[in-house]
Amino acid sequence: MYYSAYHSIDVINGEGTRCTLFVSGCEHACKGCYNQSAWRVDAGHVFSQALEDQIMADLTDSRIYRRGLSLSGGDPLHPANLEAILALVTRVKAECPEKDIWLWTGYQLGELTPQQQAVVELVDVLIDGKFEQDKADPALLWRGSSNQIIHHVNRE
Repeated sequence: MYYSAYHSIDVINGEGTRCTLFVSGCEHACKGCYNQSAWRVDAGHVFSQALEDQIMADLTDSRIYRRGLSLSGGDPLHPANLEAILALVTRVKAECPEKDIWLWTGYQLGELTPQQQAVVELVDVLIDGKFEQDKADPALLWRGSSNQIIHHVNRE
């Protein structure tokens, strides 16, 4: 898997202070996408064990309380990303069960493959749906267009 950016401190992509990973690879090619540079599966940097370990260290750093991890892109549920994303969310849930995981995808919840669904089963909040420029609204919270839906999939 490749990624385009990692922010160890982010207050934009989800509730609270978070770690945010922008992965590469997206097949949706939404008109007006803000992150077209991440469409290619090999754009940016190779996701490494060192970066995964850094994300875990950042999530557990007691100097700054981080509520959780946000995964965006590109598309974390792109087939090329599934193995690495599943390993990452599995590790976060095992080592930091108090942290929540948010994930943005252009795929729709009801149309996910079994492999994509395996990732979503470990996610707390899923924002699904392609960005639609004619439904864009900068006033929307955590979404770019009004067709995108915020699913609280694993919250108690």
